[in-house]
Amino acid sequence: MEIEFDPEKRAKTLQERGLDFADAPRIFEGVFRNLLDSRNHGEERWRTFGWIDGVAVAIVWTLRGENRRIISMRRMHRWEIDLVGVDRP
Repeated sequence: MEIEFDPEKRAKTLQERGLDFADAPRIFEGVFRNLLDSRNHGEERWRTFGWIDGVAVAIVWTLRGENRRIISMRRMHRWEIDLVGVDRP
């Protein structure tokens, strides 16, 4: 499954958070947890929690055709790490 994203949103997240949407596929290569977002956004959205280079990361994404469209990416809070049970690999 391919990853897609808005290039401007990627640049903003990279500048503000030091996280790159282009690294998002790596979260699915390790230990991760998917949760369906129960809020109504007019589309089904998923929250995925996992690790990239030792950093606990949360991404929000949706399916667009055959692709995962990244909506947001941030570092996880400690309580999220404990809640979703995604231990460091």
